[in-house]
Amino acid sequence: MDKISLIGLIIGIGAILGGQVLEGGHVASLLQPTALLIVFGGTLGAVMLQSPLATFWRGLKMALWVFFPPVINHEQLIGNVTQWSHMARREGLLALENFANQVRDDFAQKGLQLLIDGVDAAHIREIMEVKLTAFEDEMRLSARVWEAAGGYSPTIGILGAVLGLIHVMENLSDPSKLGAGIAVAFVATIYGVGLANLVYLPIANKLKAYIARQVAAKEMLLDGLLGIAAGDNPRIIESRLQGYLYKETRYKDAPTRNAPRRR
Repeated sequence: MDKISLIGLIIGIGAILGGQVLEGGHVASLLQPTALLIVFGGTLGAVMLQSPLATFWRGLKMALWVFFPPVINHEQLIGNVTQWSHMARREGLLALENFANQVRDDFAQKGLQLLIDGVDAAHIREIMEVKLTAFEDEMRLSARVWEAAGGYSPTIGILGAVLGLIHVMENLSDPSKLGAGIAVAFVATIYGVGLANLVYLPIANKLKAYIARQVAAKEMLLDGLLGIAAGDNPRIIESRLQGYLYKETRYKDAPTRNAPRRR
């Protein structure tokens, strides 16, 4: 479990609630089901309207990555590619067929199958880069579900505030109803801005970081497969792939940048 995500969420919400209490307010005053319905329901509807069903559903499932990120073991990947290169060098490319049947990752399995079929390095690069680009585009579209929610939520919050004020204006003659209307107006704005900046946008950015790491791992794999196809020495392949471990640290600092692919 990614503990920093949980700690960050607790600190963010706790700071807001703590500030409310320190100012003499009550936490219960921030609990407005009507405002939550307006903001959450309106944002959900807007995101669903913008997104294809498959993209929307994949984006929702990817939110689990915030607390349970996908496991990417670069050292193991380098070890696998090195093992494949030794096997191909000793027994030929056809010997990789056993590995192709055991690999679970579709990208790796496709690359190994191309090697087994005797496809030259240039065509392997062309085929695999198309597959990699499609994967990256598909995953980023799913992450943008949360980015879109972060864009719509504040506006829907303002809409909720306006609706609350309309309710206030309609009941000026009945002071007992003014408090509820004003509460909905202000709390709706808090929900809209708070959900966008404490939940939706952070989720989107974290998903982008994990997508970038997955793309980097696939680029590493592709580099190794091309080395095998070119008949490079296994030690040279391993040394070249070790350079991607430094690239991996850059993804953590700049999650939205794409790494340059070998040409």
